[in-house]
Formats: sequence, C-alpha cells, structure tokens
Amino acid sequence: MKVLFIGGSGIISSACSALAVESGIDLFLLNRGQTSFRPIPAAAHVIHADIRDPAAAAEALHGQTFDAVVDWIAFTPDHVGVDLALFRGRVGQFVFISSASAYQKPPQRLPITEETPLDNPFWQYSRNKIACEELLMAAYRDEGFPCLLYTSDAADERSSVDLGGRRIIKKKNRVDRRLDQTTVKNR
Repeated sequence: MKVLFIGGSGIISSACSALAVESGIDLFLLNRGQTSFRPIPAAAHVIHADIRDPAAAAEALHGQTFDAVVDWIAFTPDHVGVDLALFRGRVGQFVFISSASAYQKPPQRLPITEETPLDNPFWQYSRNKIACEELLMAAYRDEGFPCLLYTSDAADERSSVDLGGRRIIKKKNRVDRRLDQTTVKNR
C-alpha cells in the first residue's frame, strides 16, 4: 500500500510514521525537512516541499497517486482546499486529522459521541477544524471525494504525550456511506 503523510515528523505523526513502515506500508512523507527532534524512518521516502506552497507541492509530487493520504497538519479551510486541488482523482482515501476540541463546548451531555454537535465558540482553531470537516464533507457529497475524518483526544502510546481520557475515532467513509463511531479505552 502506497501512503503519503503530509507532515509525518510531528509528535503524534512520527509515531505513526514508524508504525506504518514497520507494518510494511510504502510510506512517503511530504514535509519541509526541518524537524530534527524525531527521526524519520529510514524506509520512508521523503519528499521535501512545503504544502503551504501549492505549486511547489504539486511539482514535488510529480503527479503521483496514492492509496491513502493523511494530512496531519491542515487546520484551515485554505489548507484543505489545497489538499482537494492536489489529490482529486489521485487518492483512494484521504484522511483528515481533526480535533476533539471541535465538539460542542461545553457539551450538553456526556459522553461525547459522533452525534455530539460540532461547536466550539471558545477557540478559533476548533472552529477552523469544523470548517475543514464541512469542506471535506461537501466534497464527498458533491463529487464523491473519498474522505475519512479522524478525531482523537489522545495520542499514541509511542509518542511522548499523556494518554488520559478516551480516544474518539470518527469515520466518514465514501464506500459504505455511513457514519461509524468507535470508542477505544486507552491501555
């Protein structure tokens, strides 16, 4: 499986990069190559370009196609707009990393589930993530863009982030056209 991570060297994504390579995934990382804190897996193919420069990113990708693309760093509708322009017709599954902060604050009831409204008047970052989700879902509805939205309030054990609480996984899948929510308790 040929997978592209946009980013892939951050706190959470670096652990996922290592796991992907260990699992036999043919991993490509599109990033600026400026992180020295976390090592890039030797088997990963690094494509040096800044995704915030769409022309440079398009040139660096050389028209490649991917089974999956995971954008770890998009957090505004403009960022997602670049993703849509770059990957329409070139990806089997696009994965957007959202944020649990996008869920209603304060929540009207617990636990927070897939049915909890997306609404956070307190943090612009969260409102931007909501707008990104809405843009991707419109692309899914209007043109069948294969998007999956992933939301988590915790990081992988292999990163150095505290794992308190629960992990909420949101999936919106083009193939089965349903919303599927899974809650996994941390170990």
